[in-house]
Amino acid sequence: MAGHSKWSQIKRAKGVNDVKRGALFTRIGNQIAVAARSGVDPELNPSLAAVIEKARSANMPMSTVERAIKRVSDKDSIQLEEILYEGYGPGGIAILVECATDNRNRTYPEVKHAFTKHGGSIGEANSVAFQFERKGVIIVKSSGENALLEVLEAGAEDAVENEDVIIAYTEPKDLHEVKFRLNQAGLETESAELSYQPNNTVELDEELESKLEKIIDSLEDLQDVVNVSHNGEC
Repeated sequence: MAGHSKWSQIKRAKGVNDVKRGALFTRIGNQIAVAARSGVDPELNPSLAAVIEKARSANMPMSTVERAIKRVSDKDSIQLEEILYEGYGPGGIAILVECATDNRNRTYPEVKHAFTKHGGSIGEANSVAFQFERKGVIIVKSSGENALLEVLEAGAEDAVENEDVIIAYTEPKDLHEVKFRLNQAGLETESAELSYQPNNTVELDEELESKLEKIIDSLEDLQDVVNVSHNGEC
């Protein structure tokens, strides 16, 4: 796992989300509505359970979570679909853009423009997705010299220490259970979510990093974008 790269993305996303909390709630609500189409019971729907955990980590009111789930059965509510766009950033960096939209004819041109105006390009299906794996990612506050071992014993398939936290990786279906075990063991978790993790990373110099950040900023400003992943190591 590219621990350093992932942590740089987590820190950056957290900073953006703190400033744009209202937009964050909207995006998480859309993710919940999409995930709930596969079942409204989080105990039987790992994807829904993961997004609800993400909502809790963002301090999203449970009443808002419940309204998002109910959108599935509301015939008058606009129904969303989940779309994954793939593209290239500066230096050939692979980028995945997760969207939840009610109008792909609006979303595609907006995503394409965000790529091209900063020197990137949108790709065809599976042009870069094969370079990533879907994983559960849990950020655990490091506490004590045995914390890393405790994380692995809780069921994480891999874990790395980074600054004052431990980044734990799980199979998507195991995310909710591993987080529960971590909390039962007395470890505090900052966040838990599903995300695309790069199989390998590309080291970026300052110029490429700056160009990549511009593309990511433009993508994250779009209302239909819920998450952006890349294989650049900053």
